[in-house]
Amino acid sequence: MSNKKHHIRVVELFAGVGGFRIGLEGASDAYETIWNNQWEPSTKRQDASLVYRARFGSNGHSNRDINLVPTTDIPDHDLLVGGFPCQDYSVAATLSKSGGIEGKKGVLWWQIYRILLEKGENRPKYIFFENVDRLINSPATQRGRDFAIILASLADLGYVVEWRIINAADYGMPQRRRRTYIVGYLKDTSIAQRIESLEDWVEYDGIMAQAFPFKPKDQTVSVFNIEGTIKEVSDNFNKQKKDSPFGNAGIMQLRHVYSVDADPIYDGPQQTLGGNLVDETFVPEEFFISQDELPKWQYEKGAKKIKRTTKEGYEYIFSEGGMAFPDYLDKPSRTMITGEGGTAPSRFKHVVRTPSGRYRRLIPIELERLNMFPDNHTLHPEVSDGRRAFLMGNALVCGIVEQIGKSLYRFIYGEEPTSTRPIFTQRDEKPMLDLGLFAEETIDIIVNRPKKTFTIDKNKHLLVGYVKPDNQDYFLKEEPTKIYYTGKTHSFPSTIALNKLYYFMPYIKGKGVRDLYLIRIARIGTKAEIHPESKDEEPRLVFDLEYLKSLPDYKQVNLNFMRAYTDTFAGRFFSEE
Repeated sequence: MSNKKHHIRVVELFAGVGGFRIGLEGASDAYETIWNNQWEPSTKRQDASLVYRARFGSNGHSNRDINLVPTTDIPDHDLLVGGFPCQDYSVAATLSKSGGIEGKKGVLWWQIYRILLEKGENRPKYIFFENVDRLINSPATQRGRDFAIILASLADLGYVVEWRIINAADYGMPQRRRRTYIVGYLKDTSIAQRIESLEDWVEYDGIMAQAFPFKPKDQTVSVFNIEGTIKEVSDNFNKQKKDSPFGNAGIMQLRHVYSVDADPIYDGPQQTLGGNLVDETFVPEEFFISQDELPKWQYEKGAKKIKRTTKEGYEYIFSEGGMAFPDYLDKPSRTMITGEGGTAPSRFKHVVRTPSGRYRRLIPIELERLNMFPDNHTLHPEVSDGRRAFLMGNALVCGIVEQIGKSLYRFIYGEEPTSTRPIFTQRDEKPMLDLGLFAEETIDIIVNRPKKTFTIDKNKHLLVGYVKPDNQDYFLKEEPTKIYYTGKTHSFPSTIALNKLYYFMPYIKGKGVRDLYLIRIARIGTKAEIHPESKDEEPRLVFDLEYLKSLPDYKQVNLNFMRAYTDTFAGRFFSEE
């Protein structure tokens, strides 16, 4: 049962196949998407809309050009989210609150602005957007102008805005995908009222800093004001200057900007391309590259210099460097693009070498895993494999949204979020892989639990905790994240130093221990958070866990404290790796 003590109504624009929704629902049960819009222009096929409705239903789904959707058709909401396209944001005339928008038609940022503007006093308290990493530097002729327009227009609507450019792979996720993430909140919200120092907020205290810690690069601080009307910002911001004044982490409050360049801080498990692949025996033959085609792929991936001629007859040398061929399996994947699908040789498509020595492209389920979507999320009888690849090339990494969604929730409600809809949850039974079909197989099939790269420190503390019978089935499921509730706090042994806890292994009665988890967060919570029907509000210790690996089989161990816990070291069960 979900915890509906808190409720955040979400509207999702440019929804694609629901990456924002998956990430937010994985962050907390409080997030509820009440309306969403997905429209693919210049095409009769609406594949993303088909997938979205198949997974989440048609209730509240709009498959219309957002330019033609009246704001009155969009229900009032608390949080507006969307990955709006990267376009030219310049305006031809001043934006007038009375006269509406007089900018470039079809530039979808102005549809976001239009909705926020026309909602008036009912505009959402919170906003959360995603865009390409070059947003803070575009256009090339006027560095940073587009981002300045966005920030100035949001400031004029009453929002404080923070942003980060995040490479998902820097925080343990399976793809090197750099994107700009923007979070805003109205200046009269409790979040905005907590800001004392813009510098401290960006570097330590803010929503982004709490979700994705970093250290600032030396001599990269930039402080300035965005001045003038939106039209004047469009015409004059940073004109004739070489570099953008925006760092890759920052905040804007009342048009005053503080920004800095960020170096990520992360020392946890790392997902890799190889850890998200299925066994080659389950890959359809059409994804393998024949010996005849292999030289074409090698050429596309290799370094080259080609003499070319312009329409005007000017000759020049086109050159490009070589790329890894095949792709490295022990690292996060390269950035996925919309052209990932199809059999034609390409420089940008991923190619992996299988244990048998054959070369192949990635299948759709693997592309979904690189964006941290549920397995077969895009599987639909009317959507081809090539289009599924296109949809993933357009998508975001759900894990980034999940972490920012958790951080936003903490700031709104001052407590740790819980979710019964983790991001790996299958949304529809039909596309699920039926493992019963492979019951006789001896090979290891990866199912919703990617392999990760990490080193077990045998000197770190490991807590073994008894799992009560009503939770055994939960801990026997193969899922990458879990929550463990201890007994009531007065029964937790005081001899266990909480500041030393690092690893956790659940003890299953009659079996022993097998699975090793990393303790991501240790906090005070209650059983009623997950099981409200219990009405149990007694404080307990709660561990948010991330699965690491398993022993070959269950191993018996004596529980030393009250027959419920054992405090030991990882080296007791796992040698140093």
